[in-house]
Amino acid sequence: MEKKQAAFVGTWYPGTAQECETSIQKYVKEGQGRIDGEFYGGIVPHAGWFYSGSIACRVIASLQPRGEEKDFIDTIFLFGAHMHRQSEPFIMTRGVIETPFGDLEVDGELVEKITSSLSIRKLSPLQFPDENTFELQYPFVKYFFPKSKVVVCGVAPSSFASMIGAIAVEEAKTLGRQVRVIGSTDMTHYGPDFGYTPAGVGEKAVEWVTKENDRNAVKAMTEMDEQEIIAQGLDHKNMCCAGAAAATVAACKKMGAVKAITLDYATSFEKSRSDSFVGYAGLVYGRF
Repeated sequence: MEKKQAAFVGTWYPGTAQECETSIQKYVKEGQGRIDGEFYGGIVPHAGWFYSGSIACRVIASLQPRGEEKDFIDTIFLFGAHMHRQSEPFIMTRGVIETPFGDLEVDGELVEKITSSLSIRKLSPLQFPDENTFELQYPFVKYFFPKSKVVVCGVAPSSFASMIGAIAVEEAKTLGRQVRVIGSTDMTHYGPDFGYTPAGVGEKAVEWVTKENDRNAVKAMTEMDEQEIIAQGLDHKNMCCAGAAAATVAACKKMGAVKAITLDYATSFEKSRSDSFVGYAGLVYGRF
């Protein structure tokens, strides 16, 4: 069976299962911890675990079902990838994905159903790009959903994103799959290193990012407005993967989600003071 090999293990996140578990157990106790409720999906950041692992971990932990065995989750959708508006969406078709906790299996049957309904570029594990948007989540998914399969899809920031999210859920329903949805995006990439300094540098720049630019992006995600999510990401550079966020919202709405909770927000500036920094947000979606 073809395997997607890990590319960032031991650098962006710990290299062994024991080290990953130690970090995860620490993360779930931070901030609000995981949120109790029935959530269908969430938005996670994808920087190295040192910077944003805590937020991503707590979002994914919050997606675990709170019911009986009948609430077993068959498949996790993971939307991500750094893409332009004109980029072609892509999906992993088969095989397994390497993580420190063991391999994640791709839900090939569900992928086949989705690609029969949508025009998406089909890639084998060996063809699939090394994307931190995806890989930083794989250990969390394997840890909290050890028996679940995955569907991993790159989504461009275009109107097609909503269709991908909605149809993915529709096809999952035709196969009787119980699913959860994860969208991977960081927020504003600010500073000289990113060629983006509309508010100068220093504390004023941090305030502008946190209180205005990222706040507007989080507002769009909280209001579950896919068109505004795409517009914010393209026009204000406050989401590097707005397509993934829009697809996640559309999928969650298709599952019955009507409300969002912002679990946490932070920036890399808090960990490492620099004129160049990145914002991170974690949200969950449900019927609460």
